[in-house]
Amino acid sequence: MTQRLLVLQSLWAMERRRPDGAEWTLDRKLSMIRDAGFDGAGVRFFDDAYARAVTGFLGANGLVWQAQCYPQTVEDLAPILDRVRALGADHVNLQPDVRPYRLEDCYPYIEGWQRLAQDAGIPVHIETHRDRMTTDMLTMLHLLDRFPDLRLTADLSHYVVGREFAWPVSRENHASIHRILDNCWGLHGRVASREQIQVQISFPHQRDWLDLFMGWWDYAIRSWRRRAPPDATLTFLCELGPKEYAMTGPDGYELSDRWEEALMLKDLIRALWDRIEAAG
Repeated sequence: MTQRLLVLQSLWAMERRRPDGAEWTLDRKLSMIRDAGFDGAGVRFFDDAYARAVTGFLGANGLVWQAQCYPQTVEDLAPILDRVRALGADHVNLQPDVRPYRLEDCYPYIEGWQRLAQDAGIPVHIETHRDRMTTDMLTMLHLLDRFPDLRLTADLSHYVVGREFAWPVSRENHASIHRILDNCWGLHGRVASREQIQVQISFPHQRDWLDLFMGWWDYAIRSWRRRAPPDATLTFLCELGPKEYAMTGPDGYELSDRWEEALMLKDLIRALWDRIEAAG
């Protein structure tokens, strides 16, 4: 038994949103993901027909998927779990689409989602994300005080831009990120700066931000390998989003090729895993 890394590609990130309206068909998107050597995809699970079509293709091609959902109530998770029972998934990635004013008002949601997940026997990871319950890094740290075993999907880009991390990143912010990563059971791959949610990782002048995130992902992998069972899988979802995540020029076209950058990110994270694994 050995621990494994699975590198997935986000289907949301396959949207082009070009000024000319040219979009890839779903079959082409899935074929591109398969042929590029990804291990699977991130799939929105709130649409039954869509989830069945996508997972049918992925399953037939030996690929895996994470089930993404955005519940606004505890009960909203139940049909997602039912769908996962029918279609399978490595895990459920949950964006908590609620914004309680008081910290303690968050607790019933988390307790309810944890109860449903435990009863279903399906792993559920709560994602760190702006405009969600987890929007603020300090709020997230307080939630970890209350739920020390909470399983997270870490999308660190939201905290870098949301709290406008100064450069160089302070020891205090590094420590906060490390604490979040110590509860991380999945990673979403996007590189932010203090001003932009998504920078172009292929541009040389963005290298410092890429190196920062690679260092955090290095920490996350090492932390996860210490905590996870010997047969566990860690998922890394390449999630370089379309505009307005992707920056565009005056003609409305993107400044870089996101698909090529997704392939670059896939290779970088696999190489990082291999180095860590080789070092024991």
